[in-house]
Amino acid sequence: MDKEINGVLDCVGVIGAGVFGSTIANLLSKNTGQVILFSRRKEFVERVNSGDPGPYLHRTGNISATGDPAELAEKCTLIFPILPSVSFAQVLEQFTPFLKPSHILIHGTKGFHLHGVDESQILDADISRKSVRTMSELIREETNVLRIGCLSGPNLAKEILEGQPTATVIASEFEEVVEIGQRALSSDKFFVFGSKDIVGAELAGSLKNIIALGSGLLTGLGFGKNMQAMLITRGLREVIYFGKAMGSESQVFLGTAGIGDIIATCTSDKSRNFQVGQRLAEGETLEEILESMDEVAEGIRTLKIARQIAKYYNIHVPITNMLYSVVFEGYDINRAIQYLMRYPFAPDVDFL
Repeated sequence: MDKEINGVLDCVGVIGAGVFGSTIANLLSKNTGQVILFSRRKEFVERVNSGDPGPYLHRTGNISATGDPAELAEKCTLIFPILPSVSFAQVLEQFTPFLKPSHILIHGTKGFHLHGVDESQILDADISRKSVRTMSELIREETNVLRIGCLSGPNLAKEILEGQPTATVIASEFEEVVEIGQRALSSDKFFVFGSKDIVGAELAGSLKNIIALGSGLLTGLGFGKNMQAMLITRGLREVIYFGKAMGSESQVFLGTAGIGDIIATCTSDKSRNFQVGQRLAEGETLEEILESMDEVAEGIRTLKIARQIAKYYNIHVPITNMLYSVVFEGYDINRAIQYLMRYPFAPDVDFL
């Protein structure tokens, strides 16, 4: 195994050159021979290869960039796709002709792919589990790659870029994928746990962004930690309901990829989804906020999808429904908070 791992780590690829993709490239550069970062932006590739790493990449000699999927797939066995969920399938399609069963893909995308549902028609569609793909499921369907994993857990990119310590989770049904991922990413400030529940980790990582939107709303309104704690714990309950409806047990939601990620994302102003909620509460429109952001806030799209899933399965998720009304229907935020405070909730813990 050591011989295989060392060979895999000679050259590692990252698909996606956003903040998180660049962060993963930095972490990989400490443990691997060469890191190749794929970007569709020609100017980015030229800049990196000319020696200018930009604001997020470390100035190391073993990080290069390419815009050629064939080059990255040929040189790298281990590849980390770090892409927005809405564009994941389109970019994956560019790589599909060059991916082989020998490749290992560990994605870091916290969102869903919709099968047979047009993006513009989400709010009019019946969305069930049959319509939703996690990124590992999409990779398995669209490529011949066998060894697939996902990167989940509390991964606030800006904290990692600052050198602050954190932990994450690599989930895969293959132990060797977890082990190889750990060897590639682990450092004295970045600890990597393993999990076999890949779908559960993906669901947790995607759904927690909804609760982060709500936590940002509370902060923008001036509420304190008591209300934030209530939202997080009640929101976790709804995330677990969604998870069970979509085929995952509750255990994964109570670990690092679940409650750990929720706490980080729901309490930090470095979280994009938290920022969106906070700015909404402070009076900006959703359109203004999204136009000003240079990275995707996955929770906005996930909230639309989750609302339709809840309707299809008749899941009891008052926080999710109220957030949808505030974000997309202009419902008064203060009235929403009062409604939730008076809502006759069920027993505190009923999901174990």
